[in-house]
Amino acid sequence: MIKKIKSIKKFGVFQNFDWNTEVCDESGSPRDLQHINIIYGRNYSGKTTLSRILRAMETGDISDKVEAPEFSVALADGSIVTQETLRGHNKAIRVFNDDFVRDNLRFITNPDDNIEPFAILGDDNNKIEQEIKTLEAELGSKEEGNESGLYAQRAAANTAQINADRIYRKAVTNLDKQLKDKATSQKIGIKYNPERFGDQNYNIKKLKAEIEKVLSPEYNQPNPEELTQSEKLILEQTLPPIETFHAPALNFEVLVKDTELLVTKKISDSDKIEELVKDAVLNRWVNDGRTHHKGKRKECAFCGNPISEKRWQELDKHFDEESERLEKDINALIIRIESEKKTINAALHIDKSHFYSKFHSLLDEVDSTLKESITQYNQSLNGLIAQLKARKEDILNPIEFKAHAAPSAEIETAWGEYKLTCTASNSFTTSLNTEQKHAKVALRLKEVSDYLITIGYSEQQSSIKELKEKLEKANENKKQVEGLIISREELVSSKKRELNDEEKGAKKVNEYLNNFFGHRFLTLEAKQDTISGAESKRIRFEVIRNGKKAYHLSEGECSLLAFCYFLAKLDDIDTRDSKPIIWIDDPISSLDGNHIFFIYSLLNAEIVSEDKFEQLFISTHNLDFLKYLKRLNGKFLNHNGKMQDYQKAYFIISRQDKTSIIGPMPKYLKEYVTEFNYLFKQIHRCAAIQAVDDSNYVTFCNFANNARKFFEIYLYYKYPDQGMNEHTLCLFFGESKVPAVLTDRINNEYSHLCAVFERGATPVEVPEMQTSAQQIIERLKEDSEQYSALLKSVGIEEIIEEAAEA
Repeated sequence: MIKKIKSIKKFGVFQNFDWNTEVCDESGSPRDLQHINIIYGRNYSGKTTLSRILRAMETGDISDKVEAPEFSVALADGSIVTQETLRGHNKAIRVFNDDFVRDNLRFITNPDDNIEPFAILGDDNNKIEQEIKTLEAELGSKEEGNESGLYAQRAAANTAQINADRIYRKAVTNLDKQLKDKATSQKIGIKYNPERFGDQNYNIKKLKAEIEKVLSPEYNQPNPEELTQSEKLILEQTLPPIETFHAPALNFEVLVKDTELLVTKKISDSDKIEELVKDAVLNRWVNDGRTHHKGKRKECAFCGNPISEKRWQELDKHFDEESERLEKDINALIIRIESEKKTINAALHIDKSHFYSKFHSLLDEVDSTLKESITQYNQSLNGLIAQLKARKEDILNPIEFKAHAAPSAEIETAWGEYKLTCTASNSFTTSLNTEQKHAKVALRLKEVSDYLITIGYSEQQSSIKELKEKLEKANENKKQVEGLIISREELVSSKKRELNDEEKGAKKVNEYLNNFFGHRFLTLEAKQDTISGAESKRIRFEVIRNGKKAYHLSEGECSLLAFCYFLAKLDDIDTRDSKPIIWIDDPISSLDGNHIFFIYSLLNAEIVSEDKFEQLFISTHNLDFLKYLKRLNGKFLNHNGKMQDYQKAYFIISRQDKTSIIGPMPKYLKEYVTEFNYLFKQIHRCAAIQAVDDSNYVTFCNFANNARKFFEIYLYYKYPDQGMNEHTLCLFFGESKVPAVLTDRINNEYSHLCAVFERGATPVEVPEMQTSAQQIIERLKEDSEQYSALLKSVGIEEIIEEAAEA
């Protein structure tokens, strides 16, 4: 095995690289390469340069385009390989990189060139000939009328397909006739009823389009009221414009303020007669008597006693100008309030006869709302008048004002809706023709919907669907039999050519292309060239598409073909019995997501699981591929005869300007398959902390964000129609709503400041965080399989063991 690439100088982007100083663990000790080595690096970071060092050890040569490169590679036995001793080691090395592709698959750069052949030890010719006989027996005889084998199956499939097609077409024709009658016949056709349905050019094409409309989920059957409205609308005549309504101003708020001011206004208590102040009825009686006596009588009309000048002075001081002014103000305000009532009551009277029928129901609602609101408005005004009269009866003493609410907004809204309805009705005059067309369409769609029920359209469609499925099944069966015959015929031809070991090499490539990638459009074929008419021959590989040599392959096809060629070549005569050191450089640069997984599957199934290597290196720039590479696991038989797990190592290549370095892969790339796993580990860590200190306090600071993002992922996949909300949190925690409320509060209040800036300046509440974390973990434990898998995904092996014991 290779222990380390000790140094690289003046080779590509590596100018002065030293393994022992740059590839170190946290303690500063150099790390060694392992059985499986996964290397991540972005494009142009130097991955291919590293592969070229191993490629040089494989071929024994370095490209002459690299000026004076230096490198040293340390092997596990203590020996060192340098650029000067490339052929001195005894290791079998196989490298897949751009140089390998360029050397072996020259057609990629030159379409007229071929692919280097390689030989795989195969079966003998007798076995191949026996296989040909078996295939020909399976095909049978194709003599017309006397077919056998697969040819007889094809004849039966053809007959079944013809019968299924006839029955299907008869059902379709019958339904089409019924639809055509509804569209264009004089007796029931929509075309001949334009005054109701509005289309004199109606035809079956339009009918089928409207059938799709009435059968779609978006179509709502009109209710009887809507049908009646449409019936009225198509008979509607043009109406004159409606006069503009000018809404009066509502003064309730002003009246409230003025009322409150008067009923709570204090009168100066100096020179007041205490007895009258305490008795409002007596005070009113005396004041009324005062108006009857002053300037008219000298004796009291009640008792007959003279009224002294002193008494008149006392009464004048008691009933001063301030009291009289207040009473006058109250009387004036009552008149204003009564005027407000009259104005509002007389403001609007709705006459529906001025409007088109489509607005009548809306006007009924507006009129009802307006009358109810005006009644409430009058009641509120009457409440103000009552308070004013009460104060007038006790003019000397303020009373507590009782606030009244009035539906001013509702009245103004009703007036506004009325004005909008007026505008809409006036505007409707210009769109009456259009609306009548819409009404006729609604009536037509209802007619179509009813007709579908009459003829049992859905049942006929279901029957036609079943007949079509039978026809498609018959077509598919015919196609399968035909395809099977073609494949067997081609296989016979292929077997007849399969007499050379090189043919086995091409077949191996094709197996990978077909079995792993499902790519049946490209194949590799071994071609034989006879040299100068002699019996000697030369084998070459050609890429074939649809029976012809392929040109203009896409970049993805080239990558697939090259990688399959490399893997097949690991079984060639030179490599088959050895366990080489394998270096695979970025094999998925041009592949989509499905092919990325298949490349991983191919690596795992054909190399790792089959123990075909001494040491494996895989480099990539693709994070999805890196995710799969972390799953590579396997065992091998060690020198003691025991099964041992492959050891893995992870590295990253980083480019800084013109120079690259190699280092251990960071934890965020190495440990976590997805962010979801990372978030689970943080919540689990928060729940398990025994004592809070400076080393773990950050776990609580980040808990709210981690929990919120964890639930956004978890609940989205559990409830994809809702995602994370208060309801799904309650579903997650079950019957008790307390954990859900607590978690929702932490998620929202501690992952955002929520406009409370002081929260950002105070420590987080650790007990709440840990309680929530523990409740989440306890709930997750109920799904033991998922919980166990989550623990394993973040490397908490001891918890898995405890759970198993429990």
